Amino acid sequence: MTRRLGVLGWPVAHSRSPAMHNAALAALGLEDWRYQRLPVPPELLDETVRALPDAGFVGANVTIPHKRAALALADSASTAASEIGASNTLTFGAGGEIAADNTDAPGLLAALGFSPAGMRAVVLGAGGSARAAVWALREAGAADIAVWNRTGARAQALAEEFGVRTVPTPVPADLLVNCTSVGLDAPSDTAQGVQRSNSVELLASDTSGLNQLGLTFDALGEYANVVDLVYRSHTTDLLAAARVHGARTVDGLDILIAQGALSLEIWTGRPAPLQAMRAAVRDT
Repeated sequence: MTRRLGVLGWPVAHSRSPAMHNAALAALGLEDWRYQRLPVPPELLDETVRALPDAGFVGANVTIPHKRAALALADSASTAASEIGASNTLTFGAGGEIAADNTDAPGLLAALGFSPAGMRAVVLGAGGSARAAVWALREAGAADIAVWNRTGARAQALAEEFGVRTVPTPVPADLLVNCTSVGLDAPSDTAQGVQRSNSVELLASDTSGLNQLGLTFDALGEYANVVDLVYRSHTTDLLAAARVHGARTVDGLDILIAQGALSLEIWTGRPAPLQAMRAAVRDT
């Protein structure tokens, strides 16, 4: 019997998780395992998740907009998932029990490649990924964490829950982490233009993804490290501009690989084949 895995989201057509995980499963010799997209609107999440064990599913990743709802469906949860208040990894027991975990937080820290201890950080967004980022940075010893969101009330609620602060506009810091979906569906012309010519004019336009994040091109010069959880075939406006300024950058594919590897290890009990996973997402 085929053992199945998947990624729950709405939308989820853009996800590279199937390519990444199927390459990993092949590298591990798990020929009877398969990973697939599971597009599920919010109103159908509950009944869909509860039906997955009977359909042969061992586990599932969870992405926008289901991370908080997924935690609420679980019968048990890891300390990380409980404290973050969101889950990106579900595991199904033999009796259909649902266990929730969160690999977004350790995945972010692993992809960073350095400790944020003592650093000032700005987190953009207030959804499930932002919750994981704030928790991870706080637990890792960041000296100051500021949260910005287009809806200020959501940022305030998150900040109060985690004991951090909000800002009306992004402020200078050592580390900037974008946890919003801004840039996911944007055209790549701006980013390609910056890569080709280091031109800044395109980034100053009203349609720039930077403007939607409360940023300007010049403001990005105030961050030494910039992380964008969004991934596309071409770099995002945010990372393209940050690179012009000489910032160290981490893109969404690095985060995807890191958190995906941790999820795979939970499900299979085997060390994740990082090289195969990296090749699969970079070539997709």
